[in-house]
Amino acid sequence: YQHCVLALQRGCSLLGERGLPLIATGDWNDGMNRVGEAGRGESVWLGFFLYDTLQRFGAVARARGDAVFAEWCGGQAVQLRASLEAHAWDGNWYRRAWFDDGTPLGSAQGDECRIDSISQSWSVLSGAADPERARQALDSLYAHLVRPQAGLVQLLDPPFDRTANDPGYIRGYVPGVRENGGQYTHAAVWAAMAFAHQGDAARAWELARMINPVNHARDAEAAAVYRVEPYVLAADVYAVEPHVGRGGWTWYTGSGGWMYRLLVESLLGLRRTGERLALAPCLPPDWDRYELLYRHGRSAYLIEVMQNDARVPGLRLDGRDQPGLDFPLVDDGASHRVQVCWPRGAA
Repeated sequence: YQHCVLALQRGCSLLGERGLPLIATGDWNDGMNRVGEAGRGESVWLGFFLYDTLQRFGAVARARGDAVFAEWCGGQAVQLRASLEAHAWDGNWYRRAWFDDGTPLGSAQGDECRIDSISQSWSVLSGAADPERARQALDSLYAHLVRPQAGLVQLLDPPFDRTANDPGYIRGYVPGVRENGGQYTHAAVWAAMAFAHQGDAARAWELARMINPVNHARDAEAAAVYRVEPYVLAADVYAVEPHVGRGGWTWYTGSGGWMYRLLVESLLGLRRTGERLALAPCLPPDWDRYELLYRHGRSAYLIEVMQNDARVPGLRLDGRDQPGLDFPLVDDGASHRVQVCWPRGAA
């Protein structure tokens, strides 16, 4: 706990002139290792991520009885959100960062990397963005970075190639490959999660199906394009001719865990908090139902979610109506039945 406290205090002390976290020699995208190497460049994505972390850890501090640090987390989050809204909005989407010299990265006025997906995704996932801006940010992500014909979601566009500002070793990749304008699957999953978080089931499932490796090898022709295993996630998918749709590194990506969370939590709607399980699915309108078996210790919970024209959602546990859309998990060795009625198109 103290290690986390010190890490958050340290992170909140390293802010730039706009009140946003310093990017230094890279944030999530370590290939942007020269954006802020002089100690002045700032990261928009890291601002959203830090905001989310402060919000989550504030709850941890309260549960631990540390009201003072919980209040500190809340205060830091408020200041960070104000800085993001004041400086990061570019007009139709959120910028990605600023170089040491003050040049914005991820701006419509730039020559390369005019839009980056993770700033848009995390503006939604963090809950920090103004709702109208959040909707516009995801619309921009979809318009500029989703390529349905190729079945991929680019990390950024246009790729780095000749820009005067050197972002770092990301520019060492061929434009359209890996982080440099290809699909970096870790970020593509975040984009799908953001659409689900916003209640846009159509786009959330569209992206999830694009990311699913099975859909890249449905026939011999598709498999010849993808060229890697169709039963594990590829870390990246190329977006440049003549290799559009070719998978990159497999068996080597943290996006596998995120994909599992996208499917189980964001789309099927399971969320566990302590000893309670909640359901809030984001389903395609043509689905009538789904079933899953959830194991808790020695117990088994058969969960059936039915999507219909009901006006309000409801949940029954072992034949008894529950007051909300969650229920207690009990390790009693028994089999339990959970029935959820979900209004079609609800978010």
